[in-house]
Amino acid sequence: MSNNVIQLSDLVSFAHRLGDESATSILPYFRSDLAVESKHGGRSTFDPVTQGDRAAEETIRSNIIEAYPDHAILGEEQTARLGTSAYRWVIDPIDGTRAFILGLPTWGTLIGLEIDDVPTIGLMNQPFTGDRFWSDGKASFFRGQDGIARRLSTRSSVSLNEAQMACTHPEMFAEGAEADVFQTVSQNVRSCRLGTDCFGYVMLAAGLVDLVVEADLKPYDIVALIPIIENAGGVITTWDGGEARHGGRIVAAANPALHAEALEIIATTSST
Repeated sequence: MSNNVIQLSDLVSFAHRLGDESATSILPYFRSDLAVESKHGGRSTFDPVTQGDRAAEETIRSNIIEAYPDHAILGEEQTARLGTSAYRWVIDPIDGTRAFILGLPTWGTLIGLEIDDVPTIGLMNQPFTGDRFWSDGKASFFRGQDGIARRLSTRSSVSLNEAQMACTHPEMFAEGAEADVFQTVSQNVRSCRLGTDCFGYVMLAAGLVDLVVEADLKPYDIVALIPIIENAGGVITTWDGGEARHGGRIVAAANPALHAEALEIIATTSST
């Protein structure tokens, strides 16, 4: 593989450009009479994709290939592209397609960059509301319609029974142990909000959500969110404490102590 080193700041700037370019491709389709197809993947029989998803991914891919032809690309809507360098872009053009179809602004474009298999840069863009969350590999930030970048920080002291939890939908948990875990954890927190998709994770980085517990995720659902959470002070792993970048069963927590509490209740529930 090529070991050409690119300045991290240049890659962060490029991720922002990808967010801008993809927004231009997506917005004409939002709250429009768009065609919806089902890919029939995962646990749900309805796995939707729209013209907006496909147009945005094509825009992101073409920009990456033009700027960095040796970079690998993994996206939701097209075949993975192999690279010859240490860099891999992991993208979900519309995370929350069901919300997108319903005209709800709880979706976002996820753009992540792995360097030597480590999720390093992450960006979540919501072009309709003007919300953008990102990590430059050292810290995490939010920028709204006022254009001012603000540093993000998770809640450093909150226990499980005080936690505000988010989850996309109970259908993502398989019947049996997975469903039992969701039920048990959600009963032991202060409140649980459903339908959050990627917003649950970025709100955790912003200190508004404390815990996200999900399952059946793909790498493109999570890679971009890992740096945003970790560089805001949070912890994100699989249910058994492993790397989150491959997807699967994911738990994200606002701080290490809460993460440990969540892992303990997950392990106890899974073993019964």
